[in-house]
Parts: sequence; C-alpha cells; structure tokens
Amino acid sequence: MGSINYKHFTLGVEEEYMVLDPTTRELKSHEQRIVTEGQKVIKDKVKAEMHQAVVEVGTDICQNIDEAYKDVSTLRKTISHIAGDLGLWVGASGTHPFSHWESQLITDHVRYNEIVNELQEAARSNLIFGLHVHVGMENREMANHIANSTRYFLPHIYALSTNSPFWEGRKTGYKSFRTKVFDKFPRTGIPESFESIEAYDNYIKLLVKTNCIDNAKKIWWDLRVHPFFNTVEFRICDVPMTVPETIAIAALFQGVCAKIYKLRQQNLNFIQYSRALINENKWRASRYGIDGRMIDFGKEEEANTRVLIYELLDFIDDVVDPLGSRHAVQYVQKMLENGTGADRQMKVFEQTGQLPSVVDYIHNQFLEGTI
Repeated sequence: MGSINYKHFTLGVEEEYMVLDPTTRELKSHEQRIVTEGQKVIKDKVKAEMHQAVVEVGTDICQNIDEAYKDVSTLRKTISHIAGDLGLWVGASGTHPFSHWESQLITDHVRYNEIVNELQEAARSNLIFGLHVHVGMENREMANHIANSTRYFLPHIYALSTNSPFWEGRKTGYKSFRTKVFDKFPRTGIPESFESIEAYDNYIKLLVKTNCIDNAKKIWWDLRVHPFFNTVEFRICDVPMTVPETIAIAALFQGVCAKIYKLRQQNLNFIQYSRALINENKWRASRYGIDGRMIDFGKEEEANTRVLIYELLDFIDDVVDPLGSRHAVQYVQKMLENGTGADRQMKVFEQTGQLPSVVDYIHNQFLEGTI
C-alpha cells in the first residue's frame, strides 16, 4: 500500500443568498445590480439566479478547507457590502420566513425562460436557497464509485444544514421545508447508484436523445457526478446561516469522499443501500433535523440522529488530519450544541412571535464567523 494522495480532493462551494428589503423584511428584486457591481470586484464568482431576489456565489477551486473558508468569507462580505451600498440587506436561509413567491420577479434569461416554460408553477414557486459543495476527484470512474457510496451519508449531513422551518408565513413543522418545495421538480432527490460511469453517461445520453433534457445540468439530484468537471457535487443542503456552518458541512463532504477513496485503495467497499431506504432517512432529516431519529441500516434499528452524526465523525477521523480539516470538522460539535439554523430561527420566533424578527436574525447572522 502506497501512501494516499489527498491533494485531488479540492473544494468548490456555491451558496445562494436572499436579497431583502430592510424596511419590509420581504424578499426584494435587486434588478441584478448586486451581480453587476459584484462582477466588477469578484468577476464571475457572482451570478444571477432564476428569481431576482436571489444572488448566487461560487468560490474558486480551493486546495483545502482553509482556502474555502477564506473565499466564502470574502464572498459574503463583498455581497453584504454591495447590497448595503444599494440600500438592501442579504441573508442566508433555505426559505424566506414569510415572502410569497407569487410576487417575486423571474430573471429574464433564455435558460430560466425555458425552465419556467417547461416546469410552470413548479419553477415559479421554487424560491429556495441551497448550498452546493464540489469535491474534486482524480477521474470520473472514481467519482462514480464515491458518489454511489456517499449517498448513504447525505441525510446525516443534510440534517446539520436544516435552515428552512417557515414557508409563506407559516410554521411548516419541518426543519427543512426547502426540499419539499424542490421535490416538485423532476430528477430530484437521492439518485440510484450506477454500476459504472458509462452507465451514468448512457442514462444522460438517453435523456438528451429523447428530449427529456437538453443538457446534463438538468439533473437536479441531491448529489451528482458533475457533467463537465471531475467532481462529485453535493446538492442536498439548505444554505447554512453562517460561514463556519457552511465550512463544517463542506469539510464533512470532503472527509466522506476521502474516506471512501481510502477504503477503495485497501480493496474495501462501503455497503450500498437502495434509494428507497436512504429516502427514509432523508425524510426524517427534513422533518426533525438533528433532533430526530434515523435508521441505522447495518443494525436495522432506529438511532438518535446525533449519535449517528458522532459515528460519522468517527468514520472520517483518520482522513481529516491529512486533509487539514480537523478544526472545521470539530465545529460540528458546536452545531450540535447550538442547534441548526432552523432550530435557531424557531427559537427567535418563539421568543418574539414575529417573523420579521426572524428575518432580522437571519440578516444579523450573515457575517457571523467570517474571516
């Protein structure tokens, strides 16, 4: 056994932010002014999204978690500053607590027009904010192998990201209602496993050939082997409220990938579970966050979600030092103590009874822990 090269597990982080009116606390179209101004400073690291009250940012390819931390911090500070100059606020939450999607404007762009034309109400109502984490791979065959195995851990990490308890002014009863909104799209959720990268590519080719999709970016699963880059892209999480939470989650995804890779190098395989089973845990994560129970499929019994998250930390413990991410992963402990974004939003609401106060809290937390 040679030593394992962890260098190719690079990171890319994309976050979606909400643009807010400081007076009404409603979502507000920024008429792409934040993007226009942002591009002068951070170039193509900021872009428009389908709804005009959304700003999407993406880091460079980061060699390690510290670079990602710096980059995400800079992006948040830059966008917050530009928004402030324009008399606007920004915040990070999987859904807005009370704005209605019907009153939000759609960005005029060929791709978005096509999606709205095809998906209609499902697209127009898709006013949600997510986190996408790309983890670099040595090749696409390995990416497929790692994607198959990491599916199992998606609900555990998603539970930590839950940050959307409200929808259109109502308490939904979910810690993450965002995925319920997104489920109306086709080709979402936990994917099947693919026996080879060729099988995956053939699936894409068939969908393109039969006019289901025009390109592979219309595969909106919770994770996917990226169609153009050598990465596995994790798409299940709500956008976390703060930078340290985003970074901890990115470190978990990177750690899980590195661990599965290490097992593969030792000719060991992580057991594959069916989409139907993993979906049970995903549902529990969206409903209860870190305070529920999930199924331990190995033991075929329920276990406290927090216990399973600690087991996940143990599972990746031997790869976090080579990755240089132990400090980021340790923040998960804080998340378990302080509660997820959803828990904290609910707490503010219980204390104040006011959804605008929840928006204030989301806005005030946006630069928390930036460096």
